[in-house]
Amino acid sequence: MSARIGGRLNSMIAGLGHFAPERRVTNAEIEERLKLDAGWIERRTGICERRYAGENEALSDIAVKAGDMALDDAGVDRSAIALTLLATSTPDHLLPPSAPLVAHLLGLEKSGGIDLAGACGGFLYALTLADGFVRTRQAAVLVIAANILSRRINPDDRGTSALFSDAAGAVVLTPTQRSGTGILGLRLSADGNDYDLIKIPAGGSRKPFSRNLADDETKMIISDGRAVFLKAVHMMVGSSHAALNDAELTVSDVDLLVPHQANMRMMEAVRHQLDIPPEKMVSTVSMFANSSAATIPLSLSIAAQDGRLKRGDRILMCAAGAGLTGGAVVIGH
Repeated sequence: MSARIGGRLNSMIAGLGHFAPERRVTNAEIEERLKLDAGWIERRTGICERRYAGENEALSDIAVKAGDMALDDAGVDRSAIALTLLATSTPDHLLPPSAPLVAHLLGLEKSGGIDLAGACGGFLYALTLADGFVRTRQAAVLVIAANILSRRINPDDRGTSALFSDAAGAVVLTPTQRSGTGILGLRLSADGNDYDLIKIPAGGSRKPFSRNLADDETKMIISDGRAVFLKAVHMMVGSSHAALNDAELTVSDVDLLVPHQANMRMMEAVRHQLDIPPEKMVSTVSMFANSSAATIPLSLSIAAQDGRLKRGDRILMCAAGAGLTGGAVVIGH
C-alpha cells in the first residue's frame, strides 16, 4: 500500500552505516617523516590519527561495506532500493561511474546508480536529491559518501598529509507518514569565485593526463589555507542560519550539530558562531580525520551506535569544500 494514503509522504532515516579501513596512521608517523615537532598536528587540527585504505582496497570496496551496514540496519528488502547515490571525489575510475558497481555488489537489482562529485559538501547534495526522490517516487534510496584521499595526498605537504583520510558512511532513506522526519529545511551554496583554492590540477579536460605530467599535479593542493578556513566557516554558518529559517526553527531547536569534520578549529568556529553548546556537536575528527563527503554520514552512524542519535532528534548538518560548494540541511530523525 502506498505510504501516501492517509497523509503527507515524508522521508525518514531508516538505516545508518560506516566503514573505515584497518590501517591507522598516527600523527607521530607523519610528524617524523616531515620533521615536524611532536604534537604539531594535533595542536593545529585536533586530529590524532587517520585511516588509510589497503593497497588492494578501492573506493567501491569501502563504499560497499558502509552501504551493507546501513541496509542491514534499515532492515529493508534490498529489492526495495530504487536508487543508489554515491558521493565521492575518488571513484574507482574516471569512467565508468562507481555507483552501478556498488549497487550490483550490494545486491540492489532494482536500483539505479549514479556518482555525485560534490567534494566535502557532496553528501548534503546527495541527501537532498534522495529526500526528494523518496517523497515523489515513494521508494527507498541508499546514499553513500566515500573517499580514498590517501592516494591524492602529496606526502611532502604537511597540510594535506595532516588532514585527509579514507572512510565511508551511508544512509538509507525510506518513505513514511510520520511527521517531522526527513529534510525540514536546507540551503545549498556555491561560490565559484574561489574555485581554485582546493584542487587537483591534472586529470580533467583542462589538463589531461600525459606521459610528461609531474606526479604532484595529480595530488591535492590547498593554495591558501587561511582563505579556505574563513570562507568555509562563513559558508557553513550562513547556510546553517538559512536552513534553520527555512525549517522555521531556531538554534535552540537543534538536538545535534554534525558539521563536516574538516578539522577541529573549523568545527569549533562554526559551533561558536552558531552559539550551539559543545555537548550538542558530534565530533569524530580526532580518530578518523577528514574524509571529505564521508565525514557527516560516518559521524551520524557512529553517533547512532553510541546512543547519541535518537528518534525525534532534529539534526543540523553543514559542510563546505572545494569549489567552493557546500550548504546546510536540517533533518528530522
